[in-house]
Amino acid sequence: MKTLKNLKHSILVLCAISTFTFTSCDNDDEIAPKEHDHEVITHVELIFTPEGGGDAVTAHAEDPDGEGVEDLEVDGPIDLAANTTYTLTFEILNELHDEHDDEHGEEHGEEHGEEHGEDIAAEIKREDDEHQFFFEFTNDAFTDPSGTGNISGTSDINYVDFDENGNPLGLETTWETGAGTQAGEFTVRLQHQPGIKTATSGANDGDADFDLTFELNIQQ
Repeated sequence: MKTLKNLKHSILVLCAISTFTFTSCDNDDEIAPKEHDHEVITHVELIFTPEGGGDAVTAHAEDPDGEGVEDLEVDGPIDLAANTTYTLTFEILNELHDEHDDEHGEEHGEEHGEEHGEDIAAEIKREDDEHQFFFEFTNDAFTDPSGTGNISGTSDINYVDFDENGNPLGLETTWETGAGTQAGEFTVRLQHQPGIKTATSGANDGDADFDLTFELNIQQ
């Protein structure tokens, strides 16, 4: 009788171990896949520098808390002069550098500088095969490029910089205004396209790191 009780006890223990093992495997299978890790961006500045000299025209978007792509708030219009060629460049920062340094160590803060935060534009340039800027603007606001841009339209953008595969990046572009006065909008979208950026990938491929629309004024 004692032997029978021991046998029953052993069977119960084995069943318990088997149940735990299968339950653990099921839990492992339910782990969610890692979501896209957006760049943390708190400051975007568009810098339009006129060809041949003169004061640069700037426009800004800010997100002090760094939470979410849609939380960057546009501050002010883009006011350009007629009959002028501009080079557009960007300052893109993560100004939450104190919190970032706590996570990644003091060395990271020293590398990027404590005063201005983390230089996200430099990171985008290093990862140029994973990013591209796309643009949209009021129809024929510019004489070159003409049209409405390459977000929902098919206009060619005057990209100056390219990745190692010869595909456009967009940290630097050129824009030419016409003789007339224009009022409209100017949109810039930064797409994160790891593993999918090609010569034919577009503005809806990948995930947006930011998508900003500014009021655009072109005056004589």
